[in-house]
Amino acid sequence: MTHRADASSALDNRGYAGPLIRGANPITLIETAVRDRITESLYWKEQCFGLNAATLLDRAVDLSYIGGTYGVGMRPTPFLCLAFKLLTLTPEKEIVLEYLNMGGEEWKYLRALAAFYVRLTFEPVDIYTTLEPFLTDARKLRRRRKEGYVLMHMDEFIDELLTKDRSCATSLWKLPGRQQLEDLDMLEERVSPLQAELDELDEMEQDQDGDPRNGSESGASPLVRSSSSEG
Repeated sequence: MTHRADASSALDNRGYAGPLIRGANPITLIETAVRDRITESLYWKEQCFGLNAATLLDRAVDLSYIGGTYGVGMRPTPFLCLAFKLLTLTPEKEIVLEYLNMGGEEWKYLRALAAFYVRLTFEPVDIYTTLEPFLTDARKLRRRRKEGYVLMHMDEFIDELLTKDRSCATSLWKLPGRQQLEDLDMLEERVSPLQAELDELDEMEQDQDGDPRNGSESGASPLVRSSSSEG
C-alpha cells in the first residue's frame, strides 16, 4: 500500500495553523513544482517518513553531496528533500545552531544543510551573524547539478547563500545587503579573519622601515659614514 512520507497537515497549505516563517507556511519557501517532485520522490517516501529533528541527523550525516534537482526529470537530491523535511518540522533555533556546530570536521554536509535552512528561515541579521563565521571553512563539497557533479568549497557555498537569490533549485528571498544593515546600525562592521595577520604584517613593515640596518640616514653603515666624512 502506498503511503505518504508525512501525514502532517504541514504538507497541505489549506487551513495551515502551524508555525509561520515570515507570515507564511514554511513549505511555501520551496516552489510548488519542486515541492511536488520532492513529495513524489522515492527518497522522500522511503527515507523521510516519520523523521523528527533528532532522527533526521541520521539521514543528514549520510549525505555525500549538496544540490537541488538533477537529470532530465529534475529529480530532487536527498539534500533538498531533507531541507524540505526541516521546513515541515521547523525545529527550534538552538537545534539548527547545533546542527551547524556538529558539522565540524566530520559532518560537513550536515553543516551545509543547516546553513541552507538558516538562509531560508532566519531573519537578516541572524543570517549574517550565523553564517559569516563559516566563510573560513574551506572544506570541499560535491555538488550535483543537472548533468553531473562539480566540486566547490564550503566557504563558496556560504558566500552563495549570502549573496545570491537562488541556490539548490530554490528561490531565496531577497536578503538586504550587509552594508545596508550596517548603515542602520543593525550589524557591526565585519572584521576579516585575516585582519589580525594583516595588522601583524603592517607592524613588521613599520618596524623594518625604522630599523637602523635598513640604510636610513641615522642608521647608515660605517663604511658609508666613513666615505661621507672623507668627502
